Amino acid sequence: MNEKNKIKGSFNTGFVFGKRNYTFMFIGIGVIVLGFILMSGGGSEDPNEFNEAIYNFQRIRLAPALVLIGFAIEVYAILLNPHKK
Repeated sequence: MNEKNKIKGSFNTGFVFGKRNYTFMFIGIGVIVLGFILMSGGGSEDPNEFNEAIYNFQRIRLAPALVLIGFAIEVYAILLNPHKK
């Protein structure tokens, strides 16, 4: 096989991932963003006053769990075979 045919035949101009991959990626990004939104806030307006709201269930348990679940969805989306039905 000559070098011209080898170079011409080796280029693929299609997308790396399929539609299902991108769907799961967007779902994962949404879950991660939701986790970070739930994690934000909880500070007090007066720096000399301590606010106990920073230690509630939402910020300590729920939000980090959502972020980790979102990253797991992202890994699944990357490893998902786009050609398998």
